[in-house]
Amino acid sequence: MSLDPDDSRPPYVQVANALRAAILTKKFSPGDKLPSGKELAKQYGVARMTVQQALRLLREENLIVSRHGSGVFVRQRTEKPVGLRPYVEQAFERDHVAIDFAGLSGETLQGAIQEPLDKIRAGRITPQTVTIRVLVPDTSTPWALPVRVDDQHDEPAYRRRIDTLFSRHVGAMADAIGELDELGLISEASVQVRTHALTPLFKLYLLNDEEMFFGFYPIYARTIETDAGAVEMYDLGGKDAVLFHQSATDDPSAPDTQHVAQAREWFDSMWNTMSRERAL
Repeated sequence: MSLDPDDSRPPYVQVANALRAAILTKKFSPGDKLPSGKELAKQYGVARMTVQQALRLLREENLIVSRHGSGVFVRQRTEKPVGLRPYVEQAFERDHVAIDFAGLSGETLQGAIQEPLDKIRAGRITPQTVTIRVLVPDTSTPWALPVRVDDQHDEPAYRRRIDTLFSRHVGAMADAIGELDELGLISEASVQVRTHALTPLFKLYLLNDEEMFFGFYPIYARTIETDAGAVEMYDLGGKDAVLFHQSATDDPSAPDTQHVAQAREWFDSMWNTMSRERAL
């Protein structure tokens, strides 16, 4: 099965879309092992690196999980989480795009906006403004969580690792959006980041003040590779957070509408009081 040569999307996105469809239509059932990277590369006529990029997208959507030495498997709970990516893509179809994120690193958000940005480059969607606000913990100060397993103390090497991941993903997002602004494909664009001194126990996405996605970070004991070596940590399972989705309606008394409004009020209060600007 080769890719469509007339499809303007990057090959890794096309591979990810094909595998996602196979998973959601139960061609691959929960718990099934996917073909190896070599087999998928041959099947789709792409390089191994392209397959790895496609699998990364599916991991970010909580559709698959990698098991060291065993391969890549479809998650057992694929029917439960709500997929963020389609709603982000829908948000970019508006004239004015506003996305707020509160959580640990912003890695999932950076992955979710790649396809909409590609569509803007191709002229398939034409939003006038894009405003993204990111609220994350301050990596320069000790954290209450994640912590070392042995003494439950803060680990500076872990914070440096998160800071590197954050700079990579949010920095790439800001650069990509800034490039579209410079090219005149967006009339106005901004990516703002603020940090705070609290430990994030959940992740929150607000899309155009209409859609809310909320999920708790599960806590796992795991070995983390840092610049100081391997460390046993109680870590936040960001990619394992199950997102719950609520949409605001025209009825201000509807529970979903009230939940979205309260999430907006919480985000704005944190943004305006207990946070400070961070340069990218």
